[in-house]
Amino acid sequence: MLNKRYYRIIAINMGTTKNIAYKASQKSVSNWAKALAHPARIAIIDYLSQQNTCVCGDIVKSLDLSQSTVSQHLKALKEIGLIKGEIEGAKTCYCLDPDQWEIFKKEMNSYLETISTNTISCCSND
Repeated sequence: MLNKRYYRIIAINMGTTKNIAYKASQKSVSNWAKALAHPARIAIIDYLSQQNTCVCGDIVKSLDLSQSTVSQHLKALKEIGLIKGEIEGAKTCYCLDPDQWEIFKKEMNSYLETISTNTISCCSND
């Protein structure tokens, strides 16, 4: 009988080889999409886009979400680089990262331009 460690190694290798099959641009677009895949994160970005800087408590008030929920969403946005945060005493101020937004826009536009919608649809009723 095979042990659990053997099955874990197989699972890790399968995940690794499947991940290798994707282009860097596909992985990048996927990461951006994943970071933006929640309406609360879009609301946070909308809020920050109207501010110069912001304290987390202000975001909590504007979204009517718990502090911990907002913190989780801020963390996801910060990890992908769309926002940056600066600790000032007991508070953390957040703002959009303009350099990362330019990279994001270029990568997403580049990806969207590769998608052709002018192909014959297999789902058309013609």
